[in-house]
Amino acid sequence: MRSTLLVVVLIVLIFSMGSCRKDFDTIPNYGNLEFSKDTIFLDTIFSNIGSSTYNLKVYNRGNDAITIPTIKLQNGPTSNYRLNVDGIASKEFENIDILAKDSIFIFVETTIDFNSIPDPLYTDKILFDNGNNEQEVDLVTLVQDAHFIFPNRNGLEVETLTIDGEETNIQGRYLTDEELTFTADKPYVIYGYAAVPSGKTLTIQKGANIHFHNNSGLLIDTNATLKAIGTLEDKIIFQGDRLEHQFDRVPGQWGTIWIRNGSIGNELSNVIIKNAVVGTLVEGLSNSSSISLFNTEVYDCAAYGIFGRNTYIIGNNVVIGNAGQSSLACTHGGKYVFNHATIANYWNNSLRRLPSVIINNHFTFKNDSNEEVTEIRDLTQASFSNSIIEGNNNIELIVNKLGSSLFNYNFNNCLIKFNDINNTYSDVEELNLNNTAHYQNNIINGLPNFQNSFENMFSILTNSDAIGNGIPSAITEDIKGNSRALSVDIGAFQFTEE
Repeated sequence: MRSTLLVVVLIVLIFSMGSCRKDFDTIPNYGNLEFSKDTIFLDTIFSNIGSSTYNLKVYNRGNDAITIPTIKLQNGPTSNYRLNVDGIASKEFENIDILAKDSIFIFVETTIDFNSIPDPLYTDKILFDNGNNEQEVDLVTLVQDAHFIFPNRNGLEVETLTIDGEETNIQGRYLTDEELTFTADKPYVIYGYAAVPSGKTLTIQKGANIHFHNNSGLLIDTNATLKAIGTLEDKIIFQGDRLEHQFDRVPGQWGTIWIRNGSIGNELSNVIIKNAVVGTLVEGLSNSSSISLFNTEVYDCAAYGIFGRNTYIIGNNVVIGNAGQSSLACTHGGKYVFNHATIANYWNNSLRRLPSVIINNHFTFKNDSNEEVTEIRDLTQASFSNSIIEGNNNIELIVNKLGSSLFNYNFNNCLIKFNDINNTYSDVEELNLNNTAHYQNNIINGLPNFQNSFENMFSILTNSDAIGNGIPSAITEDIKGNSRALSVDIGAFQFTEE
């Protein structure tokens, strides 16, 4: 029985091997290949960081199957590009067949050391065939040099970051004294968490670009300070380290800017934060603000734009856009003062259950005995003036109080999306938007008329209900530097006729 089975298996194997032969005839390539593109732009990459994978489709439009004698890189084995044809990685291929009226894919990647090339615009060609039949496709990549900050084994210990009940371990190191000033001479690329030690200040100069790898970010420790002061013309940008255009709006590419409990005097001015898990996580309450935000924009965060835990945040001319949970979470009590903020969440990557703005005085966690515990703290102040709270959900504001602790909140001259069509919150005292003790001169379910909400373009256009309905304050210019002297509009942007 076993002998018979063995013979059957051998016959199957012989036929299987025979079936792998090429069972069609080809003619030599005659120089009429067509390509999905004549130049592959691999976008901009950082030195020694691999690119995305790009594809090229090669067509045989003829009526005969053909064989391409060679496909190779012009720079040969020394090229910084890598090719993959029919699942095989190499820099040169021989006798590649394409059936009649068919095509093949070629995949291209690169990793380039900036210091090994004479020109940051690195080029090469894919050559198809040779002699009179040779055809080519150009390859182009711009390579940027950068300051790289890597973790090490002797620096910051592993920390645990908890967001929405999920724990994330992070690694990194403390910055040295020589690293505590980030300039605009070239970008910074950070792997892991770059931490500012106690008693030190990280100064980020105008025009600086800071890029973070996956699971990376900044950590401002107890008694440490972050000063990121840009200008209208030279903003400071925090974002992921993938520069290709397809990553422009991808959330969750890096971790967060973590302002830890006891950190002091932090300032973000003329700053853009995008594509993080949490744009900025702020913890801890003191007599002065834990962080002051001015002309600050936060976009496309996987969880929260700004996440406060029993802390003190001041925000003027702030824009917080799309986020997977809430754009702004003011939790576990604390103190929050926002004037001329545009908080607008039009997240469409998944179902979003939380509103654009959530305010509460409690925090629920599991203690060492694995018991669920809810801790309540005073909400000493939550003030919103001249601010837009909008989004693509019906309810974009939740004020949630537990217990009898101090709970002070106020909204005046705001444009608020609160369409309680099912009367779900009709019995919630904190969400009685007609109570003038907490809500004054607000426009409920008005028309913001943003330029393009799904593209994070929150300038207001003609007929917006935000126009002229603000109240004068010390913030006399909008986030673009436009004057509010003649009219005060609600939100971070003043309406202009541009």
